[in-house]
Amino acid sequence: MLETVLSYLNSGRGEQMTEEMNLASLAQTEKATQQTALLNNAYHTHEEIVRIMSEITGQELDDSFRVFPPFYTDFGRNIHLGKNVFINSGCHFQDQGGVFIGNDVLIGHNVVLATVDHDMDPYDRHNHYAPIHIGDRVWIGSSAVITKGVTIGENAVVAAGAVVTRDVPANTVVGGVPARVIKVVNVERPE
Repeated sequence: MLETVLSYLNSGRGEQMTEEMNLASLAQTEKATQQTALLNNAYHTHEEIVRIMSEITGQELDDSFRVFPPFYTDFGRNIHLGKNVFINSGCHFQDQGGVFIGNDVLIGHNVVLATVDHDMDPYDRHNHYAPIHIGDRVWIGSSAVITKGVTIGENAVVAAGAVVTRDVPANTVVGGVPARVIKVVNVERPE
């Protein structure tokens, strides 16, 4: 049933789930809460952290993965991590809509990735889901907020404290509330 729930969530639909899907989703939320409590409330070796995060995501993570607890997620199974990803402490991933993180990504303290929001119509406040895609070699500064449906292009930098509500072009620096392009990143490698 969890695969059915994931398929539903990844479709971006906002209407109510069936009762059976809702129960499976709630069970996964409880499991993620237990797993993150295990991660956050005791010392763990790097190997143990990789194992626990692999259980949370349902993905066999590479030894290059790093996270400094505490780390929070309210679902866990819709987080997809590339190689050599670093997540600093205090991050919150609301991942029902899907969080896709490329390779060599750096995520600063207290970053929020939120894939769910609600309609402005008070009579249609069902959940609306959309994935967040983070390209290779992206750096997200501390306390940034990335909202649903945003794609951050490769090599981009999100400044600390930015609120990103629109796609970020590759090779750019964005900052502010709402975030806007500040400058272009030089991606030429010295010889």
